[in-house]
Amino acid sequence: MSNAVSALNGVTWTQGIATVTEVPLQGMITLRGQLTDAKVKKAAMSATSLEMPGHGQANCIDDRGICWMSPDELLVLCPYDAVSTNLKQMQGVLGDVHSLCVNVSDARAVFDLSGDNAREVLAKLVPVDLAPDQFTSGMFRRTRMAQVPAAFWLHDNDSFRIICFRSQAQYVFDLLTVASQRGSAVDVF
Repeated sequence: MSNAVSALNGVTWTQGIATVTEVPLQGMITLRGQLTDAKVKKAAMSATSLEMPGHGQANCIDDRGICWMSPDELLVLCPYDAVSTNLKQMQGVLGDVHSLCVNVSDARAVFDLSGDNAREVLAKLVPVDLAPDQFTSGMFRRTRMAQVPAAFWLHDNDSFRIICFRSQAQYVFDLLTVASQRGSAVDVF
């Protein structure tokens, strides 16, 4: 049996105006259903011990979290080695509620973009207003990063957590490092 590895083996780039780091393996469960249903909410919260986020929000602490993906979809984050247990628990809570609960951990790659210029770097790549008064802690966006789908949130003051498809990990890493090149600051924020 092989060992699970992240898409880019934990690569880190520190040579520019921001730091780009691939996050170690992250447990991710897609939960689809009626988000106002009490059992759907309970299933998400039981796996994370966190409250449900609002529309366009994420409630995340360390490697646990609940991210609003769409009107009928949540991304539940948990430690990678706890996915099977959490999935079984969530399915038990959901019972016969019309829903879908699937492990998507190995289909995604996760990056941290950090540093004083992280907002500026990400703003070069996504059609989202990242001004500090417009994109604040707890906000979550699912959008395009250059030519690929991505999702992100402000993980802490100077750090964004970015999720993309695993097959596009190298492309996203390259986008982030090119946008972070020394001398590329435009001092917009």
